[in-house]
Amino acid sequence: MDCNDIFKILTAKIVAAEEGWKLDTRTENPEPGIGLIHLRLTAELAQVPPKTEIVWSVPQQDIQVRWTPVSGFQKSVPPDWGAGVTANLATGAPVVTFLNLKGENRMTVSVEEAMRPVVLAAGYSEEENTVVMKVTLFSQPESPLAEYETTIRLDLRSCFYGESIRDVSAWFAAMEKYQPSAVPEAAFDAIYSTWYSYHQNLFDHELEAECALAAQAGLNGVIVDDGWQTDDNNRGYAFCGDWEVTKKRFPDMKAHVAKIHALGMKYILWYSVPFMGYESKNYSRFAGKYLFNIDGLKTSVLDPRFPEVREFLINTYETAIREWDLDGFKLDFIDSFQFRGADPAIAENYAGRDILSLPIAVDTLLSDVMARLRKLKPEILIEFRQSYIGPAIRKYGNMFRAADCPADVLLNRVRTLDLRLLSGNTAVHSDMLEWNMSTPVESAALQILNILFSVPQISIRFADLPDDHRKMVRFWLDFARDNKDVLLKGELFPYHPELNYPLVIAKNDAKQVAAVYGAGQVVRITPEQKTSFVINGTGEAGLILDLTETPTDCAAFRTTGEKVGMPALQKGLNRVDLPASGLLEIRF
Repeated sequence: MDCNDIFKILTAKIVAAEEGWKLDTRTENPEPGIGLIHLRLTAELAQVPPKTEIVWSVPQQDIQVRWTPVSGFQKSVPPDWGAGVTANLATGAPVVTFLNLKGENRMTVSVEEAMRPVVLAAGYSEEENTVVMKVTLFSQPESPLAEYETTIRLDLRSCFYGESIRDVSAWFAAMEKYQPSAVPEAAFDAIYSTWYSYHQNLFDHELEAECALAAQAGLNGVIVDDGWQTDDNNRGYAFCGDWEVTKKRFPDMKAHVAKIHALGMKYILWYSVPFMGYESKNYSRFAGKYLFNIDGLKTSVLDPRFPEVREFLINTYETAIREWDLDGFKLDFIDSFQFRGADPAIAENYAGRDILSLPIAVDTLLSDVMARLRKLKPEILIEFRQSYIGPAIRKYGNMFRAADCPADVLLNRVRTLDLRLLSGNTAVHSDMLEWNMSTPVESAALQILNILFSVPQISIRFADLPDDHRKMVRFWLDFARDNKDVLLKGELFPYHPELNYPLVIAKNDAKQVAAVYGAGQVVRITPEQKTSFVINGTGEAGLILDLTETPTDCAAFRTTGEKVGMPALQKGLNRVDLPASGLLEIRF
C-alpha cells in the first residue's frame, strides 16, 4: 500500500461539532513513500474548536512492533480498541512508528501539532486484519479560535526504522516555530547530580567536598536538585515558590558557586517551575492565578496565561544568574501546566489573562525564558526531563534527561535510546546513576555501560566508593569523553526495540562502538572504520564476533581498565573471552 491508497480510504470527521465549523483536507506526495495530509478548520466566529478525528487503515502486512517516544518497554502492537497515546507540548511527541522484526519501517505517522494535545490511537483490528490509525485533535479544552491548520506526515518507506524517526525529527526542526535551541558543547559533558545521593539533605561544605572528588573522576558539572531552597526534608513542595536560599544549608550561595567553578565544573540549579507551595510567602500574592491544587504535595500550579505569572518566573531565573553566576537550570514539572477538570478561565471569561490558550502560554513563557537568559549567559544550559521532550521543547532546552528510573539499567537504556532517536542534536542525558557499594564492580559498571550512548549523570557518594569502583568509573568516563564524537554525535543504530535494544552501534567515518546487551548476539565488524570498540554489557564473560577481515591489532580491558591477554582475532566467526563489562578495541 502506498500513500495514494491511504488517501483514497482516508476519512475525516468532526465529532459532536458545533455548528459553523468546516473541515477541509488536502493531500500531497512530496517524494516517494512520503505523504502529507493537510487539515484546515474554519468558523465564521471564534469559538471552542470541535473534537476532530482523521482515520485510515493499512493491511497488517509484516508489522510486529510499535514504537513511540515514550513507550518504554511497551513496543507491541495493541488492539485498535485500546487507549491511544496523548502527546502535547509537555508530554512526548506526536509520532508513532510501525516496523517489522528486521527493523524496517512499515508506517511512521507524525503530526505537525506539537503544542496542543494530539491523541494517536493505532492498533490491530481483529475484524478486518488491518492496522487502524486514528489522529484526534482537540480532545481536551482549548480556547476559542476561528481558524486552525496542521499537517499529518506519513512515511511508508522500507528503510531502517531509526532513519524514518530521524527524518521526522528533521521535519519538525525545519519548521520556524520549532527551530531547536543551540546546544553548547558543555551539554555533552558528564555531570554530577545531587538528587539520589543527597535528596533534599544538602549542605554546601559537603557538596563542595563531593564535587572535588567528582571532578577528579571526570565529571564537568553539577546539578543541584531540590533542597537548596528549604530546610524541610519531607519530599513535598510546600516551600517552593519563594526561591530563597536557605542560609542553614548555603550560607553564601555566590561564594559556594565560585568554589564549584574553581573545580572546573558548571553549576546548574533545580526549580519546580509551575509550583507555588502552600507555605510560601508568595502564595497569597498569586491567589486566583492557579490552574489547580495538589493537596498531596501541598502546592498549587500557576497559570502562565497571566502575564504577571510569566514575568515572575522569568525574573526569578534572571536574578539567580545575576546574583550567583549560575550556568544553567533544571526546569522541572513542566507537564503540570495542564487542566485537571474544567478550565478555570472559562467561568472568569479569561479575566486578566493576555493569552487564552494554555499551550501557547507555556510556549510563550519558555521561549521568553530562553531568550532572556541567553542575553545574560549565551551558552545557558537548560535541562528538561522525560516526558517533556518533544519538538516544541527542543526550542527551549538543550539537555533532555531520561525519566526517573533509579538503579534500573534496562529502563535507563531503553529511555535514553528512545530519546536519542527523536532528539536530533539535543544532548540526551541518562537518569542519574546510583548503585550499592557492595555490589561486584562488574555489576556496578552496567549502570554506565547501559547509557553510554547518552551523557552520563551520576548520583553516588564518591567518598564512599570502593577502590575498584572508583577505577571503573574513571575508566568508563574517560572512554565516554574520548569517544563522545561517535557515542553522542555519530550515526546511531539501536537494533530490536521490541527486545529492549540488545545491540546498539554508533559509527562515524573513523570509528564505531558496538555495545552488546543481549547474550548470544553476533556482532559484525568490518574495516569500514579503522577502529572498532566492542563493549560487553551482557552481564557474563564472552562475546561472538563476525569479522569480515583479519584485524591488524586488538586489545582487551577489564571494566577497571587493566589490559588482559587474548588470542589473535581472525577473519570469520570468533568466540572472544572478553570479561563481563569489559572493552575490546579492534584496529584494521
